Amino acid sequence: MYRPQIKVVDCTIRDGGLMNKSKFSFETVRNVYKAVCAAGIDIVELGYRNSKQMFSVDEYGPWRFCDEENLKKIVDGIKSDKTKIAIMQDAHKAVAEDILPKEKSVVDVIRVATYVKDIDKAIKLANNATEKGYEATINVMSISVALERELDEALQQIEEETKISACYIVDSFGALYSEDIDFFVDKYKKYLKNKEVGVHCHNHQQLGFANTIAGIIRGANYIDGTLYGLGRAAGNCPLELLISFLKNPKFNIRPLLEVISRDILPLSKEITWGYSIPYMLTGVLNRHPDVAMKLLEKNSDEKAKRDFLKFYEGLTEEEVED
Repeated sequence: MYRPQIKVVDCTIRDGGLMNKSKFSFETVRNVYKAVCAAGIDIVELGYRNSKQMFSVDEYGPWRFCDEENLKKIVDGIKSDKTKIAIMQDAHKAVAEDILPKEKSVVDVIRVATYVKDIDKAIKLANNATEKGYEATINVMSISVALERELDEALQQIEEETKISACYIVDSFGALYSEDIDFFVDKYKKYLKNKEVGVHCHNHQQLGFANTIAGIIRGANYIDGTLYGLGRAAGNCPLELLISFLKNPKFNIRPLLEVISRDILPLSKEITWGYSIPYMLTGVLNRHPDVAMKLLEKNSDEKAKRDFLKFYEGLTEEEVED
């Protein structure tokens, strides 16, 4: 049976934007937003609010910055009282000044993404958000390579120094198994007495959905997914699978199926995401997928894309040298 405490977050435009430099058309973003609202999803993340001093507006699309005027165009006429709007700030790529007071924004939730080493920056951004009237979360990225002592200290700081709603376990490399999810959820719950635990899983080893279920069973209540798994590298837990598993009658899968067939699947002509051997290998080896992403770019050598052994040997050779 479903748990009413669970909050489902759609990250399609934000995470998928890591595969096309956030260059989705306004029509696509508006259609995704409309469908997610109609489906009853709790929160929809429409991109990043990262600093224009750190990212080129000529190189990246509008959803890397999520200017208020662009967000207002997306939600005009369809803003839902049931679906909150979120944007993400990278702790090392964003500034507090880019967040307006809540009453001047259509945004409801600020999600701060951070590495353990940048936790002080993340806390500053999260506190800036809550002080300005937003709900906030902190998403701890690349957790599969975090030192346990540093993670423990970071979680203690988050508990003592913030008023965020949830803190996320982020399997950035798609390297975790269900036992790892159990371990991290238990650890988070040990330290975070007044915050919910969230999970954000990648699908490098075909475990994005399974690991999300493991997190739910262990007690995580903030759960991320994307339409048809669209996201960086092998992608994420598919949103349509997730809401089917949850059995919550408030969710309606029909709008998701429609927008997937009309708007998401055609993107595969421009963007390559989903399970592949290079992504699998980076997941198994607990490596950042950027080297596999470069190999699998649309314009890269077709023969090299299929030379899995050479790719594997290159990864393991680097490990030996390290």
